[in-house]
Amino acid sequence: MAFFGGQPKAQSAPEVQNDNDRRETTDIPELPEPRSNTVIAKDLIVTGRLSGEGVVQIEGTVEGEINLKGYVIVTSTGRVKGPVEADVIRIAGQVEGNLISHDHVQLERTGTVNGDVTTVSFVIENGGRLNGRTTMVPEQASTPRVDSVELSKSGKQEPEEPDV
Repeated sequence: MAFFGGQPKAQSAPEVQNDNDRRETTDIPELPEPRSNTVIAKDLIVTGRLSGEGVVQIEGTVEGEINLKGYVIVTSTGRVKGPVEADVIRIAGQVEGNLISHDHVQLERTGTVNGDVTTVSFVIENGGRLNGRTTMVPEQASTPRVDSVELSKSGKQEPEEPDV
């Protein structure tokens, strides 16, 4: 007997659909492959080289080089001891090392960078601390893409300057 005096439901076999049936019955477009997301938790310490593609959010500590095609996000509890290279770098915690960004860097009000920064675009919020030099480089002809989303703010590509 079911709860509240109702009659028990008869168990029916679940409908089996294969991928072809599902595509024919729905108008939902296929989504691109999801980009990989990695979170380094608050109490973790990672030592070594991080490289790859996707989004890495650092809430703990990374001691070593980070080379990523995509985003590096250092939260307010995050610490990085080593150089960081990525398309987009966002810092709310502490970084001790040089930064190279192929698109832009955002240093938030709680963030501190002890090292040199090379980037196309650099935003420092009121309270953010940079102890190092900044080198601004021209935007590359091919703007980086992550998950089919263009990261360029202008939406247009500028031609590369010829070598002299």
